[in-house]
Amino acid sequence: MSEIFSPEWMESFGNQWNAEAGLADALAEIDFDSNIAYGFAGDPAPKGVLVVEKGHVVRSGAYNGEPLNWDIRSTPEQWDKWLTKPPSMMTLGVSYTTGKLKFETGDYAAMIKDPRMAGPFIKSFAAMSRVAA
Repeated sequence: MSEIFSPEWMESFGNQWNAEAGLADALAEIDFDSNIAYGFAGDPAPKGVLVVEKGHVVRSGAYNGEPLNWDIRSTPEQWDKWLTKPPSMMTLGVSYTTGKLKFETGDYAAMIKDPRMAGPFIKSFAAMSRVAA
């Protein structure tokens, strides 16, 4: 069992991301390239990072100071809830407006308004939930 956002966990998440229907391939259609970090609210830096090129994860592991397009944070308890039951669009919206989901970097409002990105964002949580913790 790997700790959430550990290098091993992030590697498994990257594999799940690439295998998730409607995630990697959907993002490839819009030439989505991004460095996406994940971590805990209040920490000085994120824990893990995915490097995405043309929608597919090409590298994953510990965050090592890479420039970020997205830095997504929440509490350990909230991440545990989402890993047990992936959130819906509405759940994420409520989580964002109540401060349970934080974007240290990246524009949640702009992303969620673009269906080409919003759908895959929701799918990323489904992929995340399949990682053995």
